[in-house]
Amino acid sequence: MHMTGPRVETDRLILRPWQRDDFERYAEMFAAPETRHIGGPLLRSDAWRRFLHMPGAWALQGFAMFAVEEKASGRFMGQAGPWQPDGWPGTEVGYALHPEAWGRGYATEACAAAIDWAFDVLGWDEVIHSISPENTASQNVARRLGATNRGRGVFPAPLDAQVIEIWSQTRSDWRARRAEKLV
Repeated sequence: MHMTGPRVETDRLILRPWQRDDFERYAEMFAAPETRHIGGPLLRSDAWRRFLHMPGAWALQGFAMFAVEEKASGRFMGQAGPWQPDGWPGTEVGYALHPEAWGRGYATEACAAAIDWAFDVLGWDEVIHSISPENTASQNVARRLGATNRGRGVFPAPLDAQVIEIWSQTRSDWRARRAEKLV
C-alpha cells in the first residue's frame, strides 16, 4: 500500500508519503544506539508502533514527517518534516536518519526543504527543533539551518522526563537568510 500526498524534491532527496516497504530500514534506523536522543533504540515491535505514527498523523491532521528517499539509490534514508502532536512545545521540523545517511548533509538538506514546506504550505510562523543537550550533531544541524537555542523545553507526558532544548527561528528570519543565500 502506498499513501498519496505531497512530494518535495531537493538535489539529492525526495521527501514523500510513507510506504509499507519503508519499515525494514526504519526498524534498522531505530535500532541504532544513537537514537537514544529521540526515544530509542527500539525493539522491532516498538519500531513498528512508532512507524505507524507518521502515516496516521498524515491521515488525521494533514501533515507529519515525510519519508526521505535518496534519489540516486531509491532507498529509504529516514524521516524529516513537520511534527506537532498534542501538547508539543511548538511547531517542529524534526528528523531521524538511517546510519547510512549520517555525515552526508542529508539532515540539513531534508530539513531545509521541510521548513520551506511548513512555512509555505502550513502557514507556520515559527519552526522549532527539540534537541537533547547531549546531541551535538543535531545542534550543528540546527545551527546550519539558522536556528538559535531558546533554552529548556518540556514534552507532554509521558515524554516529560526527557531533557530537551528548544532551537527555533521565525518565518521572517528563515526567509531573510534564504534570500541572502540567493544573492
